[in-house]
Amino acid sequence: MKRNSFRNRSLPSQILYNGFSLIAALGLAACQPQSATPPVSEDATSEAQTASAPAPKSLTTVRFTLSWLLQGVDAPLTLALERGYFAEEGIDLQFERGYGSADTASKIAAGQYDLGFGDMYSMIEFNERNPDDALLVVAVPYNKAPFALVTLAESGIDSIDEFEGRTLGAPAGDAPRRLWSVLAEEVGVDGESVEWVTMEPRLRESFLLQGQVEGISGFIYSMLPSLLKGGKSMDDLNIFYYTDNGLDFYGNVVMGRTDYLEENPEIVQAFMRAYFRGIQDMLRDPEAGLESVIAAGDELMEREDEKLRLQIALEDLLLNEEVERLGLGTVDPERLQQTIDQTVVGFGLERTPSLDEVFVDDYLPPLEDRLPPDASEVGTLQ
Repeated sequence: MKRNSFRNRSLPSQILYNGFSLIAALGLAACQPQSATPPVSEDATSEAQTASAPAPKSLTTVRFTLSWLLQGVDAPLTLALERGYFAEEGIDLQFERGYGSADTASKIAAGQYDLGFGDMYSMIEFNERNPDDALLVVAVPYNKAPFALVTLAESGIDSIDEFEGRTLGAPAGDAPRRLWSVLAEEVGVDGESVEWVTMEPRLRESFLLQGQVEGISGFIYSMLPSLLKGGKSMDDLNIFYYTDNGLDFYGNVVMGRTDYLEENPEIVQAFMRAYFRGIQDMLRDPEAGLESVIAAGDELMEREDEKLRLQIALEDLLLNEEVERLGLGTVDPERLQQTIDQTVVGFGLERTPSLDEVFVDDYLPPLEDRLPPDASEVGTLQ
């Protein structure tokens, strides 16, 4: 199954895009550079945080890594920072850009960060290889994975069946690429017939636009802005979401090292309370969420790009019937088990972890604080 448009709007035919590099810390108007290992400080709270509520006498530093560059999809985090929710919970949150889910897992396990965003399925593989440094998912904010394959409509590839014998491109550690064999098996395609070309992440979309590959894999909100900047419209693209083709995977999660979670349950719960307030606020006022991302970004960040990324999250990744039923941040056990089983096959793992080796809901706020707003209360981006 393919999709080449979003449900509730028409996209402009071209959106300018510039990549950027960010090391972020607290701040409303601009990002402030940090060292590779953030300093532990009780003075890092921004003026906005102290203005919104009296700051505690001392704040506990939580070092957090994003999964990639700061993007529109990170609006719940930046909005919670901007409105002082972490400071109200006694947390001095210091965050940095990430370099992919595998890197996130390695750095959290090494103690460079306390918590971070990443792909749960890469974490499962990491845990099997590093059982003494096992990580655990404590929240699943994005209910749907952004995994996708993209082709140009002119290629004539209109279904996943037609990928057989084609050339696809992605960085070596790209999660959708690594799960290709599972997707291929699910839809009955000979996965081995595909030739994969490896490139740097920043070159992925260029390879497709220049005809060096016939399709690319990745997170849809990372790929789409560059393709539109390259002169393509949505009608020029065929998008194949993994979640539309038998792999009902969850999206990015919040994860931490198991010993840190066990030793600091109150800190983790406080983080969650602040973060989920940010999600609720962003859902009601996505414009405010977007502006908080822009304020935390640098001069290379393009507002239209981040608006597009946040729009994708709002329309496709955050809210659905499962979230309305179970609340934000948690999982359906049967669905999670199925995706774990698929991951074990796809990554060639030796054992299948139990559900509680992958995800626990012990640190989440109560259900009443995680139920999404009524549809009439969910805001829109202008």
